Amino acid sequence: QVQLVESGGGLVQAGGSLRLSCLTSGFTFSTYTMGWFRQAPGKEREFVALIGASGGSTFYANSVKGRFTISRHNAKNTAYLQMNALKTEDTAVYYCARSRVYGLPPRGADYDYWGQGTQVTVSS
Repeated sequence: QVQLVESGGGLVQAGGSLRLSCLTSGFTFSTYTMGWFRQAPGKEREFVALIGASGGSTFYANSVKGRFTISRHNAKNTAYLQMNALKTEDTAVYYCARSRVYGLPPRGADYDYWGQGTQVTVSS
């Protein structure tokens, strides 16, 4: 049974940092691209970052480039999203998801399993 479980969200002041984790099970983690997406209230889901299966390739949305870092630890079946210099506009539910392909531009349709999400709230 494929499972993706996000954690690490919370309330933080603007300029602060959070580290999200995505613990996975039920599949061979090291063979999948992993992505992070987010959805703010009243807005469509948007891509944040993705990382290739080996961890050697990453891609970011322009809105987070230079502030967020995606990484993975294949032996722990876990993906991470380090978020620094957070802004109020980063407030959203953050989801991790897996994909068989390292697709660019990133499309949600390429991702077949998703976590339940973790809330990130950035206050001014």
